[in-house]
Amino acid sequence: MAQNEQGVSDFEKLGVFYLGKPFDLESEKEEPGYVLYESRHLTTHAVVVGMTGSGKTGLCIDLIEEAAIDNIPVLAIDPKGDISNVLLSFENLSPSEFQPWVSAEEAQLNGQSIEQFAATQAKVWSDGIASYGQDVDRIKRLKNSADFSIYTPFSTAGIQLSVLKSFACPPAEILEDGETLRERVSVSTQSLLNLAGVTSDPLRGRESIFLGTLIQNAWQNGQDLSLIDLVRLIQTPNFTQVGALDLESFFPKKERFELAMAINNLIASPGFETWMQGESLDIGKLLYTESGKPRVSIMSISHLGDNERMFFVSLFLNQVISWMRAQAGTSSLRAILYMDEIFGYFPPVANPPSKQPLLTLLKQARAYGLGVVLATQNPVDLDYKGLANCGTWFVGRLQTERDKMRLLDGLEGVASEKCTSFDRQTLDKLLSSLKKRTFLLHNTQGEGLEAFKTRFSLSYLRGPLSRSQIKTLMDGKKKAVAEKSATSLPQAASAGSQPAEATTSSSAPAASTSSGASSRSSETGSAPPVKTAKPAAVVASSAPILPPDVPQYVLPIKGTVGANNKLIYAPCIIAVSQVRFVDTKSKLDHAVSRTWLLPVREDPVFILMDDGTEEKVKVTELEAKPAAPADFINPPQWVYQPKQYKAWEKKFQDWLVLKEKHFVLSCPAFKMSSLKDESERDFRARVSQKAKEERDAGIDKLRVKFHEKMATLENKIRIAEQVVEREHEQMKAQDMQTAISVGATVFGAILGGGRRRISSGTLGRATTAARAANRSASSRADVERANENLEALNQKMGDLEQQFQSEVAAMQAELDKAAQSVEVVNIAPKKTNVSVDVFSFAWAPYQITDGKYVPLWRQ
Repeated sequence: MAQNEQGVSDFEKLGVFYLGKPFDLESEKEEPGYVLYESRHLTTHAVVVGMTGSGKTGLCIDLIEEAAIDNIPVLAIDPKGDISNVLLSFENLSPSEFQPWVSAEEAQLNGQSIEQFAATQAKVWSDGIASYGQDVDRIKRLKNSADFSIYTPFSTAGIQLSVLKSFACPPAEILEDGETLRERVSVSTQSLLNLAGVTSDPLRGRESIFLGTLIQNAWQNGQDLSLIDLVRLIQTPNFTQVGALDLESFFPKKERFELAMAINNLIASPGFETWMQGESLDIGKLLYTESGKPRVSIMSISHLGDNERMFFVSLFLNQVISWMRAQAGTSSLRAILYMDEIFGYFPPVANPPSKQPLLTLLKQARAYGLGVVLATQNPVDLDYKGLANCGTWFVGRLQTERDKMRLLDGLEGVASEKCTSFDRQTLDKLLSSLKKRTFLLHNTQGEGLEAFKTRFSLSYLRGPLSRSQIKTLMDGKKKAVAEKSATSLPQAASAGSQPAEATTSSSAPAASTSSGASSRSSETGSAPPVKTAKPAAVVASSAPILPPDVPQYVLPIKGTVGANNKLIYAPCIIAVSQVRFVDTKSKLDHAVSRTWLLPVREDPVFILMDDGTEEKVKVTELEAKPAAPADFINPPQWVYQPKQYKAWEKKFQDWLVLKEKHFVLSCPAFKMSSLKDESERDFRARVSQKAKEERDAGIDKLRVKFHEKMATLENKIRIAEQVVEREHEQMKAQDMQTAISVGATVFGAILGGGRRRISSGTLGRATTAARAANRSASSRADVERANENLEALNQKMGDLEQQFQSEVAAMQAELDKAAQSVEVVNIAPKKTNVSVDVFSFAWAPYQITDGKYVPLWRQ
């Protein structure tokens, strides 16, 4: 709800966004107070409408800034390049900070050098921010509250996103929901066809139906898809019938080949590989850093063509829906999805691939705490019926009368559908009187229409950023990501490591993870995992013969043996363990199965457990015989003795009991523990959301607690104001009566003549005048007492409001402390919950390349 509040720092109240100041459209002046908008009202979504130059971009950046300050992550789709301005926040507001970003053309138009224009802009921003009660400390708070990044799909300017990985099989929640799966398949199909330049009706077009069937069949079988996979499947599909028709009658092979060629040409087009490069499109990572810090992730797509934009937006929205449905329900604002220009993506009649996911979000996102904010400068081509789910409208100056009429028609339709009142004439008049940076705010959870002027943005609004400017902003971040990737070691499957210090770490492994003793340290080595006391291993051209009661396995060859490379098998022990971790306090019951390769040695220690590695090899993949031709490293003599295996299997089980650990993150204050396979980032995000929910619930309770006292005081203040007004009027009347009485006395005395005795009438009038003067003085005293009483009541109200804010601040501080108190709980397995299913001799295949042993069972 928008609120008019007084006080220097009232806009820093918890859970509210500071949008600007109340504005009187008739006098065209700002009014005292602040317009504050409760952040959780955004869960009912919002629409921002305004022409170019109306201040729409400034308002939307204000919303993003407020969200960041309130630790709410934002996903922003930026088709024009304006929203990236949110990264141009300068802590010192100095000319040197502005200079690299000011426009040389604007400087020239203003008859200034770049240095002079930068100084001018610095002063404009410094004065503007101060005029709305803000300062550099608030800018620093903004920059410290969130991580800001610009992503540029199909471009290396910003951080790249690997969009085409989005054809991966969706999660079980979507596969099990028939309607949701159909929507996902339809949007993916239409997006791809649109990008490839193929026109096909979503419901009747055979390309759409055929391609959708391919994708759905693959996903239902748990298969991830690449575009190359699709090209092959189009030519050789895994079904022979579509509906009641056989495949060749429905879509002949020759015409399927044309569709395959269209997609293949897309793959082969210059630069298309950039669609497959960069970070994976993971919504959770776009919302929070690994340490759980909220992010403002901007998808800058101004460099893309229309078909490419539609392709990206549709797939991106689908990923948001998948993420959303994996979250728990909440009434607090969890995150914001903002789209800067929805023209063409949400039309009233046409059905582009982006429309269905947008409708789904507008209908369902509220239950998950995801607020959708849609902006446009073109109110004509919008589906107002679809926008009826939006609870907040920000309407700024419009360009033409036609735009205004279309907006009024649309809003009237929405009001009719919701059975709410709509005063078209009043709204028409208000719209016509809007100036730059003035908006009408209509909030279904508020109190009717309110006009306000937007606050000065903390970020420098210099206009759309070029690719080179985005590159300048993101180079440091891209370099850090590259260095992190370059220095990270490959990890074994399902293995993790204990977080160094969960309460302070800036990089986080899995929050709920099991850790063995060892993982892969390298992909290649100068020797295979067999250790011997001899200077060199003895190699034979055939496999040694082991006793029949010594079972043996052969690891599969997943790599390719080079034509000039030698295949060689090394002896080792393969072990398959089952470990169950149980902890009643964290409600953990988690079983882990691992496959281990243990190197074998000669005496005195046959097996060093700590040298073992965990491998991505399933028991079902093991083979019975080695490949030929191959050489074999002779195993140590003890492996020929069956009784040794039982003894070493028991030692291996004891080693597992000591070494296997399961690390769970815990937040005792909220009685929360990390879930299976939940990363620290996701756990901290869940804790942060819990803190927001507790905050909102706590504020509601405090409002109830203070409501009766405030209502009583407000009533007393209202009565006191009436008393002051009444006493003031009485004093004025009494002053007038006194003036008349005194005047009459003086006038009578004058008319009576110089030395004549004062008549009894004159004396009576003098007495009356004296009494009137006494009453006048008494009235003034009454007014003073009434004013003092009113001031005392206002002081009590101020003290009560201060007490309310103090209790809110104390509650927030306590919640912040609780949210940061994340601990690592180390859970060890009981011996009875550790078993060894396989402990046997095995042959591990290598190829020798440049004198190094390269393992072939790893892909």
